Amino acid sequence: MIAIQYLVDALLTLYLYVLILRFVMQLSRADFRNQIAHAVLSITNPLIMPLRRVLPPIGKIDSASVVAILLLTALIVAATPLILHGMLIDPVTWVRWTLLTLIRSFITFYTGAIIIYVILGWVVPAGYSPPMALLASICEPLLAPVRRAIPPIGGIDLSPLWVSLAFGVLLRLLPAV
Repeated sequence: MIAIQYLVDALLTLYLYVLILRFVMQLSRADFRNQIAHAVLSITNPLIMPLRRVLPPIGKIDSASVVAILLLTALIVAATPLILHGMLIDPVTWVRWTLLTLIRSFITFYTGAIIIYVILGWVVPAGYSPPMALLASICEPLLAPVRRAIPPIGGIDLSPLWVSLAFGVLLRLLPAV
């Protein structure tokens, strides 16, 4: 049962991160003509498009993406005790764990995006790169304010380090699920 739970959790969590990526790309107004963005749209459209027929966007927020992220997070939280113990958790705990898992997922997503952005910045040559363009549109809104407050030291930009440390602290301050 543990192997099945791991497989279900891993696949659902990967899909959750793709949904979060779609949502963050919309918020940051990333270039959707990018090949990676196009792949994200192709992967998430089967879930988002039916929801979009029912849920119109609210200003800049795509409510269909928000609902899809909430539903998938709730499914992930409910699936673990169901698979391992054959039971559901009580509704109050389920809502609490869903919200905590959602917050953790967003923090983990941004931390991973920043780490990948930094590593690609070291190895990708100057010029246009689809992954770098996408990651820049996602990460720079978080890094730029820190960069203004703490300028590069000796020509080294430490803003990714400070943001990652802040996210690590936030993760440790959240109650355990």
